[in-house]
Amino acid sequence: MRRISVLLLSATLVFGVSTISPTVTDAAAKSFKNCTELNKTYQGGVAKAANIKNKGGKTKYTPFVSKEIYDANIKSDRDKDGIACEK
Repeated sequence: MRRISVLLLSATLVFGVSTISPTVTDAAAKSFKNCTELNKTYQGGVAKAANIKNKGGKTKYTPFVSKEIYDANIKSDRDKDGIACEK
């Protein structure tokens, strides 16, 4: 009986984790209203790739790298360097 309950618990955890993953991906592509809102979550802004260099000069913070989030907020990349709302 104990093995069955352990097996059921394990199966529940495995299936529970697999159903959470798509929700996290959907939330990652959130579009922010402006740079102030984006910087509350991503202090250094959002870069579309890790190898992108900032054209605007020295920044205080390292940008978060996510192509999906960058694409959702491309309007906030004023200098078109591949980093939205860099700080």
